[in-house]
Amino acid sequence: MNRDEMRAVVFKYIEVDYNRTRRHSANGYVSPFNFELKKLA
Repeated sequence: MNRDEMRAVVFKYIEVDYNRTRRHSANGYVSPFNFELKKLA
């Protein structure tokens, strides 16, 4: 795997998988993705 492929895999993991599921106390224990959705609504 070259550098560009690895970068794409890491980006997908962080932005698609991790940020949509992890919860954080600073934003009311919701995922960053859901927090942003609420903020935009």
